[in-house]
Amino acid sequence: MVPPDLRVVDTPVAAVLRVACERGPIARDAAAKATGLSVATVNRQVTALLGDGLLRERADLTASGAVGRPRVPFEVNHEPYLTVGIHIGAVVTGIVAVDLRGRVLGAVEIPTPATDQAAALAQIARSARQFASRWHRRRALWVGVAIGGRVDAATGRADHPRLGWREAPVGEIVGEGLGLPVSVAAHVEAMAASELLLASQRPGAAGTAGTSLYFYARETAGVAVTIDGRVHTPSSGPGSIVHLPTGSSARCSCGALGCLEATVSDRAVITAATAAGILSGTDERPSVAAVYRAAQSGSIPAHELLVERAQVLGRTVAVLRDLFNPDRVILGGQAFTEYPAGIPHVAEAFAQASTLARKDIRITGFGNRVQEHAAAVVSLSSLYSDPLTSIRRATSR
Repeated sequence: MVPPDLRVVDTPVAAVLRVACERGPIARDAAAKATGLSVATVNRQVTALLGDGLLRERADLTASGAVGRPRVPFEVNHEPYLTVGIHIGAVVTGIVAVDLRGRVLGAVEIPTPATDQAAALAQIARSARQFASRWHRRRALWVGVAIGGRVDAATGRADHPRLGWREAPVGEIVGEGLGLPVSVAAHVEAMAASELLLASQRPGAAGTAGTSLYFYARETAGVAVTIDGRVHTPSSGPGSIVHLPTGSSARCSCGALGCLEATVSDRAVITAATAAGILSGTDERPSVAAVYRAAQSGSIPAHELLVERAQVLGRTVAVLRDLFNPDRVILGGQAFTEYPAGIPHVAEAFAQASTLARKDIRITGFGNRVQEHAAAVVSLSSLYSDPLTSIRRATSR
């Protein structure tokens, strides 16, 4: 069990690996310029990373007439390895295989098992191990788990109220099931970390300086705060916005009316759509996707329902933005990305409710794959923050 390190680490070895991930193949002098390190320091780190198999040289790309090894470009040695990421959701569990550059090799979804927590985790671990075995020529190095609720990163245990899990030994069961070092993180914090560690190659990436507020909404709702390249991870677990009041008449499981999750979650949308006749009451498994399809097909009641959710989300984001006053706000989750026609209503409600000057507010560039990248970054965070120690730990088994 290794706690995830959800931050941008600036040690020389981490910086060199990061520049290889982001810009490789890259020459040593270009890497020195990009990292601010001396060429001699870059050479030492490259030599160490080559020795442990995390980098490889590309002599075939050496410029014509160049002399000496420092002119040989290097890149991440991504082909022999993968990591396994698991996102355990209230309804669906996603499993991804990721290379060392953070690129998803493949993904699969399974229903989150509706059994007791130990049996459910064992089943998830079996599915993940079977999925990872498809890449039989790659060695799995690490497994990362992103999960809602409260997580003790040191022990890998989690409380997940929606699943009825309490002190669930997530890290222990998943790590043993795959035979790998394991890290476990709260899923919204992991999503915020993916914006720091995996999004830098994307045009228009948010950057790491200053403060960011990450707001997530799908089956649950949550926030995470990033400060100067580090995700804030409270020792007692992430805060909760589940019961923020919205003024709606939706009944929450806590007994109150208008709590945020009871108003904007996928389950809340399905309940409202069924009551409004948008979904057939005879459907055995009504889904929020059916609501999206109805709205996209011209159903005015479905569109109005999704607009109402968008307005609640916009007002809620405005309240939190005004409270924290971050440099940027990033919105993630299918509540934003699956119905683009709702985004203008999010923006309008936000503008009406916020009292501060508009700054940098954007939808995540990961689209509807935020859960995949959250799981991926947890599986890679230790390798990115302490590459040599982590690769030796992973390969010494």
